[in-house]
Amino acid sequence: MAGMTLETETRASAAEKSAFKKQLNKVYGWYTGGFLVFIVLLAILEQFGLPRQWIGFIFLIATVALYAGIGVMSRTSDASEYYVAGRRVPAVYNGMATGADWMSAASFIGMAGTLYLTGYGGLAFIMGWTGGYCLVALFLAPYLRKFGQFTIPDFLGARYEGNLPRLIGIIAAILCSFTYVVAQIYGVGLITTRLSGLAFEVGIFVGLGGILVCSFLGGMRAVTWTQVAQYIILIIAYLTPLVWLSVKQTSVPIPQAIYGFQLEKITEREKQLKADPKELEVIGIFKAKAAEFEAKLKDVPAALAADKAAAEKKVADLKAASAPAAEVEAAEKALAAVPKTEADAKKAWTAAKTANEARAKPLAGMPAHAAQFAGDPNGDEKAQKTFNESRRNFLALVFCLMIGTAALPHILMRYYTTPSVKEARESVFWSLFFIFLLYFSAPALAVLVKYEVFNVLVGTPFDQLPPWIAAWSKVDPALLSVADVNKDGIFQLGEMKIGGDIIVLATPEIGGLPYVISGMVAAGGLAAALSTADGLLLTIANALSHDLYYKMIDPNAPTSRRVAISKALLLVVALCAAYVASQKPADILFLVSAAFSFAAAAFFPALVLGVFWKRANKWGASLGMVAGLGITFYYMVTTQPWLRGMFGVTSPVADNIWWGIQPISAGLFGVPLGFAVIIIVSLLTGEPKKETQELVEHVRYPDLKPAR
Repeated sequence: MAGMTLETETRASAAEKSAFKKQLNKVYGWYTGGFLVFIVLLAILEQFGLPRQWIGFIFLIATVALYAGIGVMSRTSDASEYYVAGRRVPAVYNGMATGADWMSAASFIGMAGTLYLTGYGGLAFIMGWTGGYCLVALFLAPYLRKFGQFTIPDFLGARYEGNLPRLIGIIAAILCSFTYVVAQIYGVGLITTRLSGLAFEVGIFVGLGGILVCSFLGGMRAVTWTQVAQYIILIIAYLTPLVWLSVKQTSVPIPQAIYGFQLEKITEREKQLKADPKELEVIGIFKAKAAEFEAKLKDVPAALAADKAAAEKKVADLKAASAPAAEVEAAEKALAAVPKTEADAKKAWTAAKTANEARAKPLAGMPAHAAQFAGDPNGDEKAQKTFNESRRNFLALVFCLMIGTAALPHILMRYYTTPSVKEARESVFWSLFFIFLLYFSAPALAVLVKYEVFNVLVGTPFDQLPPWIAAWSKVDPALLSVADVNKDGIFQLGEMKIGGDIIVLATPEIGGLPYVISGMVAAGGLAAALSTADGLLLTIANALSHDLYYKMIDPNAPTSRRVAISKALLLVVALCAAYVASQKPADILFLVSAAFSFAAAAFFPALVLGVFWKRANKWGASLGMVAGLGITFYYMVTTQPWLRGMFGVTSPVADNIWWGIQPISAGLFGVPLGFAVIIIVSLLTGEPKKETQELVEHVRYPDLKPAR
């Protein structure tokens, strides 16, 4: 009789799951169709004269309102729903939500831009990020789901028998998630500014409203269903201009299949540009400017006095000659811009020298797109050293991104939301599939955009440059600036300084598409940044409310209080992250990659050994996480320019570099140290409890029953 009851309940449960999935299919099917109709209607309105600014505002308001609507409908105070979406998200939808959670501003905005600027070297991001999901599938996702906790610090506290590993896990989760979320909010500000025309600092807080309304009201449940909607928008937005460029250049609508042919053409064009007299003239001008600043740095006091005297004389001469007010005003501004102290002068001139040296190179400082590594393995000693360091950094970055992917708390949390361990495995497959759609397309987009720039833009008269150049220069001159350096009236490649963060967002305009497609791409980038920011903010808030407050401070706290505290903390963290992002601390890709190194060093050794080595204990895990995270943070602080300035590090960078490894790959030192410390300390201290060891064995081998 009991068996019949169990069988009936199983059938009923299966029927409920099937009905729930069919309902989701219906809802998101209508949603996708509605989004496409919305795009078509806006395109028609644009043809009838709807202003661009209105199109931008409509996209911004409509998408944020949509996500807010999902957040309102999914609001909850139930702990299981708030923290893990009730553990009832089907595998395919969890894969789609994970894809959106993963497709951060770095993936959507920064990755193709990095490939554009660095060529082959940018493939490290694709290889590392996709490879990381293989590690997730093999080593972590199914096993962590079996343990059944809500968060990564929760797992560390349960597996390693105490609050010390949990507390270290909380600190590490906040550090890597906060670093990551600052990058997302920076991306939100960039896109909101482009769509609305608002100031960058204001745009950040406008976009923040869209982030908060989802995660604040409904926690993981609201974030999950919002992320599914966001994935649909971002993948359509990413592929549409890419397919258009492919058709425009080759008449083939499958860019992933043909971009190799375009790369061959770019390689030939690169050879032409390297030998072009006009490009060489521009390079010579930048070299001369660099030499001028180098000369000033040899005697800063004398150079500063000479600059100040020359600027004062020019103002006096113009006033004496009754020159036009505009000329006098410009001269006065130039005088005001002269550094006030020798220290200011040295800092400014060093930066200017470095900037001019960077631009005094062929192809605007970019390597040949198809060149694997910098330098030459068969060249002189310097060329060989450059080659070896370039290859070493490529492999180090792949390693850090792979390990970091497998240890990011906001990604691993997604696999707590599935109904079963089996669906956790399936959702890893679907995650890889949905991520593959974009990652397989990013290299093609970089090549097709570079083809447009090299063959269409270069050689255009300055007074005929497309409007998108002026528009993006207004958003942030650091992202795009163009100047007629050699005064010939013709655009050369070396006369443009472009940041990777705008390549994707500007692609529709570069390809000559209607502005509505630009708005759609910006909405896709906004969806990518918002979806990841939602997951990250939730990770931080949950670490503080669930792991710190509930597990360590007040275990008797009612559910309603725990959820309320999580919401309040989420608001505080979001505002802090927005403030940091408004300071423009560093480029998106560095911030994101730093988060991966932090996650790799702090979590990966403790998680893997916690699952696969029952002898790993509390003291080993605690000291291993501290050691791994500590060495990673130390290396970044002593080698990364922005962090060096923030922490007042004055020693030469060259003295702090180990084996030529860039700060972006600092996790390379933290991960092996973390493994070594956990193993050594665990062997030197007492074994975990017998129940814990049996639980670890049961998670890996379900046929073994843990002790009660």
